[in-house]
Formats: sequence, C-alpha cells, structure tokens
Amino acid sequence: MSRWGLTIPLTGVPLAEHREILAELSGLGYTDAWSAETNGTDAFTPLALASQWGPELRLGPAIVPVYTRGPALLAQHAATLAGLAPGRFVLGIGTSSDTIVQRWNGIPFDEPYKRVRDTLRFLRTALAGEKVKAEYDTFSVKGFKLDNAPATPPPIVLAALRPGMLRLAAREADGAITNWLAPKDVRTVRGVLGDDPELIARLFVCPTADAEEARAIGRWMIAAYMTVPVYRAFHEWLGRGEALRPMNEAWAAGDRKKALEVIPDEVVDDLIVHGSPDACRARIREYVDSGLTTPVLAVVPGGGLSPAEAVRALAPSAG
Repeated sequence: MSRWGLTIPLTGVPLAEHREILAELSGLGYTDAWSAETNGTDAFTPLALASQWGPELRLGPAIVPVYTRGPALLAQHAATLAGLAPGRFVLGIGTSSDTIVQRWNGIPFDEPYKRVRDTLRFLRTALAGEKVKAEYDTFSVKGFKLDNAPATPPPIVLAALRPGMLRLAAREADGAITNWLAPKDVRTVRGVLGDDPELIARLFVCPTADAEEARAIGRWMIAAYMTVPVYRAFHEWLGRGEALRPMNEAWAAGDRKKALEVIPDEVVDDLIVHGSPDACRARIREYVDSGLTTPVLAVVPGGGLSPAEAVRALAPSAG
C-alpha cells in the first residue's frame, strides 16, 4: 500500500483537540503522521500524543534540528518515542535553517553538513544501546549511554535539499525528507538520491477551487520560505532561480508588497497543491508517480473547509 501522511498539529486546531481526528486517520487511509518544529509546537510532543491516539500510524518529526538539542538529549527524545510507538517511529533530522538556529536560538549555524553527518553517526551508535565516547568534527561525546535504548533502533531519515546532503542520506541514512517541490522536481531529487531510499516530502495542500484564493495564500508562504538562504539555494538548484529573482530582490530591498506581487502564478501552481479535493488528490498522486514514496500533506486553510473537514476530504478513501 502506498503511504499517505498528514502534518500534525493541524493549523488552527489546539493540540489537545486532536484526539478525534488522529483516531480517524487510519480508517481514512492515512498511514503516517509527521510533526515539524519551527515556531509553534515542538517536534516530539504531538508524536507522543499521536502514539496513543493513533496507534496504527507511523510517526516521525520532519524535522528536528541537529543544533537545538545536544546529541544526547536528541537520542533520549528518539528513544522515548521509539518506546511509545515500537516499530512505528522514524527519526527525521536536519540542519533546519539559519533563521531558526541562529536568529531565534542564538546558536551558530556552523558547518551544517558536518553537523548532520556527525549527529547521524552518533545517533546510530547511541540508539543501538552502545556507550559513546567519540570526538566528532563538530562536537565530542564523553561516555554517554542510553538507559532505555529501543529494542529495535528507529530508522533515521535526513532533511536533504541539495546534492551533498542527498548523497549523505543515500550512503548513511534510511531515506531523505524534502519539501517545497513540484512533481517534476521529484525526478531531479531522485537523480541524486537514487531509486531505493525512501523519499518523504511535505506537500502544502489548499483544497479550494478558487485559484486566486490559493495563490494569495501561497504567495505569502513562498515569500516566507524562499527568501531563506537554504531554500533559495534549493530552488536555484531546481532551476527556479530566475523565476524567483524578482521576489528575492524586492524582499532584500524591504518591499514586501512587491515581493509578493512578482511571484509568478506558475511558481505558485508548481509548489502549492490546490483545487477541489479530487484535483488535489490527483496532483498528490503525480508526486508519487514521479518517485515520491511518502507524501505528507500540510493542510492549508481554504475553500471554507474546517481543518478536520479538509483532512477527511483529502483522504485516499474519499476518492
């Protein structure tokens, strides 16, 4: 069966009010629930609740930054979730962005590739229950051992937006996570990652037949993300550098209004899944047909649907 994931928590729904929809997900055809960590909930608490409220779902954070927790604490979080959801937890880690790491948390965003590589290698050892005493390039660990190492260590997948990290994911991890891409971009990513590793992508889905409503929402989201250096570089690699250049220039000049106006419709339509729920499901399946293993829907409010209604309308069982 193909996978069909959902981003939790849902926008506009308090975390404590997710019990009913999480209990429904498996029956609707959803297989996964993935959290995120930016400036809302942390990555692990929603998954702890989902482990009990949605006991058939595979769970994972997409993603946990490798900078904002020490390596040992990150291993403890992962072991705890692996214990709550045995065989159903996948650990997603990545660099995050300089905005989150440095501007918001005051932690230098240094040597991101090496930091992810070192954290991955540490976690492999720690989650296997071994004592870790090692000097890595970006940190050292002196004598850490988990008290509650999981019987089966969870798979680890890497956030990977460009070739270097994709190659690291292919060599040393159990898959890769990406986001903000079109179906055609999946083939570009697969060209570096290879055909075998799991590829997970968060897809922003706005179930409204009003294209202008979806594009207005999408422009705000694209401007917020694509002006961040890591995402700007990602889309330059994917071939959207020129299309997004006017937006980046206006944003850098402080003209937010113009930055939104100059984002081409075709870029929004590439990167935001929108239309009727049937059209959205068909578009999501284009990603899968292009090589995406696990689509993870991030429901964007639109079309007059409540978040729960949108989740039900976008479910595989609805079409």
